[in-house]
Amino acid sequence: MANKLVLIDGNSIIYRAFFALPLLNNDKGVYTNAVYGFTTMLLRILEEEKPTHMLVAFDAGKTTFRHETYKEYKGGRQKTPPELSEQFPLLKEVLDAFGIPHYQLEQYEADDIIGTLAQETENQADWETTVISGDKDLLQLASDNVTVNLTKKGISEVEKYTPAHLKEKMEITPEQILDLKALMGDSSDNIPGVPGVGEKTSIKLLKQFGTLEKLYEQVDEVSGKKLKEKLTNYRDEAFMSKELVTINRTSPVTIKLENLGYAGYPSHKVSSIFKDLGFQSLIGRIDGEASEDDDAGALELEEIDVTVAEEIHDEMFSGEAALVAEMLGENYHTAKVEGFGLVNDKGNYFIPTDLAVNSPVFKHWAEDSSQAKYVFDAKKTVVALLKHGIHVKGITFDMLLSSYLLNPAENNHDIPAIARRMGKHQVLYDEEVYGKGAKLKLAEEPVLAEHVARKTKMLFSLKEEMEEQLKENEQYTLYKELEMPLALILGEMEHLGVQVDIKQLEEIGTDLKERLDELEKGIYALAGKEFNLNSPKQLGPILFEELKLPVIKKTKTGYSTAADVLEQLESEHEIIPKLLLYRQLGKLQSTYIEGLLKVADPETKKIHTRFNQALTQTGRLSSIEPNLQNIPIRLEEGRKIRKAFVPAKEDWIIFASDYSQIELRVLAHIAGDEKLVAAFNEGMDIHTQTAMDVFQVNKEDVTANMRRQAKAVNFGIVYGISDYGLSQSLGITRKEAKQFIDNYLDSYPGVKAYMEDIVQEAKHQGYVTTLMKRRRYLPEITSRNFNRRSFAERTAMNTPIQGSAADIIKKAMIDLHGKLKQEKLQARMLLQVHDELIVEAPKDELEILKEIVPEMMENTVDLAVPLKADYAYGDSWFDAK
Repeated sequence: MANKLVLIDGNSIIYRAFFALPLLNNDKGVYTNAVYGFTTMLLRILEEEKPTHMLVAFDAGKTTFRHETYKEYKGGRQKTPPELSEQFPLLKEVLDAFGIPHYQLEQYEADDIIGTLAQETENQADWETTVISGDKDLLQLASDNVTVNLTKKGISEVEKYTPAHLKEKMEITPEQILDLKALMGDSSDNIPGVPGVGEKTSIKLLKQFGTLEKLYEQVDEVSGKKLKEKLTNYRDEAFMSKELVTINRTSPVTIKLENLGYAGYPSHKVSSIFKDLGFQSLIGRIDGEASEDDDAGALELEEIDVTVAEEIHDEMFSGEAALVAEMLGENYHTAKVEGFGLVNDKGNYFIPTDLAVNSPVFKHWAEDSSQAKYVFDAKKTVVALLKHGIHVKGITFDMLLSSYLLNPAENNHDIPAIARRMGKHQVLYDEEVYGKGAKLKLAEEPVLAEHVARKTKMLFSLKEEMEEQLKENEQYTLYKELEMPLALILGEMEHLGVQVDIKQLEEIGTDLKERLDELEKGIYALAGKEFNLNSPKQLGPILFEELKLPVIKKTKTGYSTAADVLEQLESEHEIIPKLLLYRQLGKLQSTYIEGLLKVADPETKKIHTRFNQALTQTGRLSSIEPNLQNIPIRLEEGRKIRKAFVPAKEDWIIFASDYSQIELRVLAHIAGDEKLVAAFNEGMDIHTQTAMDVFQVNKEDVTANMRRQAKAVNFGIVYGISDYGLSQSLGITRKEAKQFIDNYLDSYPGVKAYMEDIVQEAKHQGYVTTLMKRRRYLPEITSRNFNRRSFAERTAMNTPIQGSAADIIKKAMIDLHGKLKQEKLQARMLLQVHDELIVEAPKDELEILKEIVPEMMENTVDLAVPLKADYAYGDSWFDAK
């Protein structure tokens, strides 16, 4: 065929993807599961169908021409979950990146668009059309050159319907699909049909009479008195149903076949949006991934005078200076410093590493707090120099943190990216100089020196402009008094590291291996044979063919044995709980036992994590290589891993203190709700209080289940949950969940007013702020697109709460660090994990820690409700919990 047209029913496929996949979101908090599922299927369609023309059709709105015939058409459908609604704009952005046209038409449905375009290809010998949907109504379009691919088992596979296949499978023709639906109706679209007549009876009647019209012409010949009565009594409904399900193949579609040409996708655009959405696993499926900045290599760089230092003398360091420690690779704990850039009014210098770190002049300057230094990443700079025995002081500007506060939504804060956002193009990206991935290689010294000097000069030149922007935004105090001091503390904490008891870790690993072996034997006994537990190809047939468990989902290669599938089968067979536990323990073994052993320093047996200070839009810290904030603690085996985290010295202890319900306390303060404030001030259990208010019962009548549901709503409010999200977490209907949320907001009018007011504030100024003036920009808060706007509104409500809690914990770290130094204690902070601070200290400092740690945490800010910090201590992190 010369022309291959692929028409995709956008609404049908994204709905199926949403409900087929777990509710995922990316690092920006944006829900992406439906778009991810749709995109996965799209890549498969492009590979298999190889279209020359393509369109994704969408419904334009709730009202269509069919409502003129029947007002209740599609009535009774539940409102689209906001978690799905918010993904429609993202899907269209993905389609735009692929260069795939998408289209919708007021008063018409996607079916009508598809039907009209498919009709145009009928009887054209050089056209072949494939329609992709999850809706059987589209089977009426099947013809000699139109194949309808219906999704099965979510979206993991499709069944291809030609007229011949339809006849073989359902014993009817494409035209009879209309008559079938007219008789049996369709509850999903609220199409009445003939009550009590199902698919089997309808097919039997059509085999006998051919069409709906002929059936009613000969209705007296229908056998069965009751069936005949039903058909006679509901004649009008049957004919109206046929009219409703008939696809309009002459819709006033303005887009033409010649507009639908598809010659492939631009790899760099698709790669860029995949990175933005967090679809890392799909990037490898893109043909020829391109550079983020295609024209970067074409930049004409102005000349720069660079002095490669051969000796170091005092004259090089007079006045304020910019300093860059150049390191290849992300992990600055393991990467070596390749040289230093130094720029000031005297010149642009590149200083080889050995020359710098062995120079008393450089060391004296670096450790002199009166000598002002501008750096790109203060934390990284502190660690880089501490490795060489130099404790840098006098850092007065951090370009990374400045850029992060000014542009929290950006995901690239390196010097060239910052410069280009500010209209400066004098610096190349690192990957253009060094390559990337397997091709990463240190440049020769002249190129290296020039590149490092260029970056350092850009840092030096942009300092004042960036500080002015911070002042204009009222964020200079946040930057100077919170983020900057914290960066220096985090640098010290990272360099210090956390001691790991390797023997203990290995023993936990041995115990885990024994548990895994025991589970493996139990699974083999239940399966009746041995097989590779980690192979879905081997596991699938055992579960679904030999043990006859119900098939939940299939993939391209066989049965799905994903976690969400197994969870649905948990009560079906005793092999399933064992499989789930086997996988959980296997992940503990590989990620947290083997993973921690791998990153522990071979000499000191310490782990040096990296805290991401410039990543999340709420301001929360995250931790990587290893991620110490994600050690699973729901399983006893997971909690035991913390036994391996011990003090670095004998007769020392681990002391841990964490905030109690900090987000809810911040909500009470910000919203000023009298009931909520009073509950915290009176020391009430807030979840019990909420249950009393929502269920309207006395304290003694609050059941454990009531408290559990109230807790889910409390935290749901903080994190912007919807009725759909709450229904999923509590296992109740959306109607019940909505009633629950409504009752909550009626009980706490101050919270309701806060939510309404903060949305209006965001619309007025374009952003929301935390208590300490951290900003989150919400450009789509005034969007005409309902879905984009609703996501921005939800973000507006929860960001001030989560962001303020993050700011409070950061300030507590600074206050506690200062207090430990003031009291001349040996105790030192090791980690921050969510709402918890972890300290190691000599046992003889325990009593003073019991006083000052909660005191610093509880008094770091003045709120309308008290902050509360609990503490525990012991010989390990596990014992301190």
